[in-house]
Amino acid sequence: MSPRMGRPKVDNPINIRTSVRLDKKTDEKLSQYCIQHGITKGEAIRKGVHLLLEQEK
Repeated sequence: MSPRMGRPKVDNPINIRTSVRLDKKTDEKLSQYCIQHGITKGEAIRKGVHLLLEQEK
């Protein structure tokens, strides 16, 4: 076993928690998207934020 344990250090840690309220239909759509693409809800939301910012350019 290696002497260091735990999560590896990263350049851009994900350590800020945000909460959002969704209606049932939107949550179902988000869950289905995540299942189809094999990602978490957090990853999907981060992708959505980046897409919105790209559209502004």
